[in-house]
Parts: sequence; structure tokens; C-alpha cells
Amino acid sequence: MLNALVTKLAAEETPNPLIPAWYDIIWSGLWFLVILVVVWKVALPKLTAMLDERSAAIEGNIAKADEAQKQAEAALEEYTRQLAEARTEAGEIREAAREDGKKIVTEAKDAASSEAARITATAHTQIEAERQAALVSLRSEVGTLAIDLAGGVVGETLSDDARATAVVDRFLADLEASEKAAQ
Repeated sequence: MLNALVTKLAAEETPNPLIPAWYDIIWSGLWFLVILVVVWKVALPKLTAMLDERSAAIEGNIAKADEAQKQAEAALEEYTRQLAEARTEAGEIREAAREDGKKIVTEAKDAASSEAARITATAHTQIEAERQAALVSLRSEVGTLAIDLAGGVVGETLSDDARATAVVDRFLADLEASEKAAQ
């Protein structure tokens, strides 16, 4: 019997181990179709929605970044313009300050010159007044000395003040005239 079974088995062809049996192919194909339908109907729409959301978020972020870059460029241009205006204004202020400084120096020099002229004029007036006072005092003292000396030489006192004053004035006038002639 064993011999018969071996012969029977030898008479049948043995299947190729690389090719599966027909029932395995059918069941595998059926499950493949089920999995394909589930992926097609459930997983693929969810994956597509998720990818669309990511794409929209990325595009939104790119748009926001572009807008932010445009705003930054506009702000930079505005800053540059304001900086240029500030520099121009600072230059104008500096120039105005220089002009004002020159005017102040000129005004101070003019005021100092005027004050110096006023002080000089006041000093000249005061000197002239003091000279006149000294001349009057000197005339009086010289007259008194001359009268005393003349009285000592003549031996009499000159008691007439009007006469004595006239003599002294004449003497001083003659003295001044001789000084002027000598110059």
C-alpha cells in the first residue's frame, strides 16, 4: 500500500512552490480590493484634506511673509526719508546757529564799542572838568601867592579883592599868551 501511494503521488504532478494555489490568489485579490476601496474612500480623502490644509497654511504664511516684507521695506523707506529730513533739518539748525552766533558776536562787539566810546567820552568830560577845577584852584592859589608876594615886595597888603583879582587874571593871561607863543 505504501508502494501504491508513492506511485500515485509520483504520478501526480507536484505544484510549483513559486506559484500559489488558485484559492490563495482569489482570496488575496478579494482582500486587496477591500483594502483598496477602504483606502480610496476613507484614507485618501483625509490625506488630501490634510495636504490641502497644509498647502493653504503654507501659502497663507508665504503671503503674510510677503506682506510683512513689503511693510518692512516701506518702514525702511520711511525711516530713511525721515533720517534724511532730520539730517537736513539739523544742518539748517546748525547753519542758523552759526549765523545767530555771528550776529550775537557782532552785536556784542558793537555794544562793547559803544560802551567803550561812552566810557571814553565820560572820562574825557570828567578829565576836562577836573582840569577846569584844577585851573580854577591853581589860579586862586597862584593869585593868593602872587598877592602875598607882591604885598611883601611892595610892603603893603592889597586889600581890594577886585583889584587883586584883576591883577592876577592879567598876569595869568600874559603867562598863557607867552606859553602859546613859545609853542
